[in-house]
Amino acid sequence: MITDASKPVTKIEGAQTLRRGLAVLRLLTRTGPSGLRVGEISRRLVLNKATAIRLTRTLLEEGFVVRDLASSCYRLGPEAFAVGLAAEPSYELQRLAASTLRNLAMETGDTVFFSVLHGYESICLSRDEGDFPIRNQLIKAGDRWPLGVGAGACAMLAALSDEQVDDVLTRNAELRAERFARCTDKTIRSLVLETRAKGYCVQPGLVIESSWAVGVPVYDVGGRPVAAISLAAIESRLGPARSAALGNRLMQASSELTTLQAARIPS
Repeated sequence: MITDASKPVTKIEGAQTLRRGLAVLRLLTRTGPSGLRVGEISRRLVLNKATAIRLTRTLLEEGFVVRDLASSCYRLGPEAFAVGLAAEPSYELQRLAASTLRNLAMETGDTVFFSVLHGYESICLSRDEGDFPIRNQLIKAGDRWPLGVGAGACAMLAALSDEQVDDVLTRNAELRAERFARCTDKTIRSLVLETRAKGYCVQPGLVIESSWAVGVPVYDVGGRPVAAISLAAIESRLGPARSAALGNRLMQASSELTTLQAARIPS
């Protein structure tokens, strides 16, 4: 029997090409202004070089990337910047939080992160480093983590309903098993309960054994979790007493951000 499979195939191939193009943009976002050569893009995204060349050429023609002639590296271009500007009002909360985050990093000496809730993921928007010589280099702006993995992402998960927690853990179970083996359902559910009881999450080196973190959710004026503030340090700096003190300090900062949001709503 002959069937016309052209339309389904076109949809699948089109979606795959789009995803690959977006993956290139995400990779360049994480890389920063230095950019990457096409061979490195190919390697990191596990694409054959011909596909990587085709994708970067198309993005270059459309203005989403530019190519440095001296280094042959690709980096984000003016169209990507324009898209960012269009989306920027959605991240007003990060601007409101900027001075608070810098102050927290200076006050504690540790690394402070600000992440937003996006579907079943946590997206890091900023990282502020304190002056303690050993710093957390695990997460940088633009990185995406499954909800429940890391102190901030677990704090946001704990702020959701039990039904939503079940849904999130079901959806990201495969990814956690593949990349974050110690972040099991049992472990995350235990952290969720602890976070709800304390108001803050202490993540005991589940991603990198020697790197601990404390995180709290940030709520909008309607009481919905929309973001998280977290602080990471080596294990010896996050004993029970200091973790509790930092947890309460982060909760205070979170409450202040919610108040700032309310103050900006026209009366």
